[in-house]
Amino acid sequence: MNERPIAAILMVREEYTTATEGARLERPEDQYFYKIGIYGWRKRCLYLFVLLLLVILVVNLALTIWILKVMWFFPTGMGHLLVTKDGLRLEGESEFLFPLYVREIRSRMDSSLLLQSTQNVTVNARNSEGEVTGRLKVGPQMVEVQNQQFQINSKDGKPLFTADEKEVAVGTGRLRVTGPEGALFEHSAETPLVQADPFQELRLESPTRSLSMNAPRGVHIKARAGNIEALSQMDIRLGSSDGMLVLDTETVRLPKLTQGTGDPAGISQGLYEICACPDGKLYLSVAAVGTTCQENSHVCL
Repeated sequence: MNERPIAAILMVREEYTTATEGARLERPEDQYFYKIGIYGWRKRCLYLFVLLLLVILVVNLALTIWILKVMWFFPTGMGHLLVTKDGLRLEGESEFLFPLYVREIRSRMDSSLLLQSTQNVTVNARNSEGEVTGRLKVGPQMVEVQNQQFQINSKDGKPLFTADEKEVAVGTGRLRVTGPEGALFEHSAETPLVQADPFQELRLESPTRSLSMNAPRGVHIKARAGNIEALSQMDIRLGSSDGMLVLDTETVRLPKLTQGTGDPAGISQGLYEICACPDGKLYLSVAAVGTTCQENSHVCL
């Protein structure tokens, strides 16, 4: 019952095969075909462009590796510049061409900190508004400090030298001047003690003006191993506003006092008395039983 349809299908397929053998099937016209891709000179230009990009990539990679090697780039820093948890650490000498803004600069424990410049070294301190509040300038001819107060402290924090607009204070126990010309004071100087080095002389001199020494409780002049000399072109005055002048010594010599004329008999004995004029001038008078100052008072005229 099913054999007839199968035979019919085989006959139809055989006829179709026989009919199509040697037959030419017509293709659609060319206008219905589209080419996919890049062909011709466009393809060559694309390959050339890709090759150029590859060359540039290789050159950039080589330059990057060369720069990293020359500049000594490392994960912890660059060359002598190391990045630590406390900041930046720089080994060796470095040169800064532009301003450097830092909070703190420290050297290693076993070396000193050197700041060097061919012109000058300037350190500025600014406030929150950017205004300069302090300046330290080290130039080829002068060191300049600009601030309200300049202070030098010792290792334990004790002020050694302080200077401001009103005064200059030296906090050390002794101020030593070693120059051969000594110390020059244009105005007054206040100090509890002026002392020379051992076996050296102490000179207080005023070349063109007067020299005055004042103290509320007295002025003490001591020369333990030498003489005391007071030289003046004009007058030397020793005065006391409330008290007396005491010359406590074994010998007091006044070799150039003016001598008054008197009795030759008194002169033969070699005895004199010291007389004073109303203006304080001293002169010698021949000693006698009584005073002879009145007889020689013409010296005061």
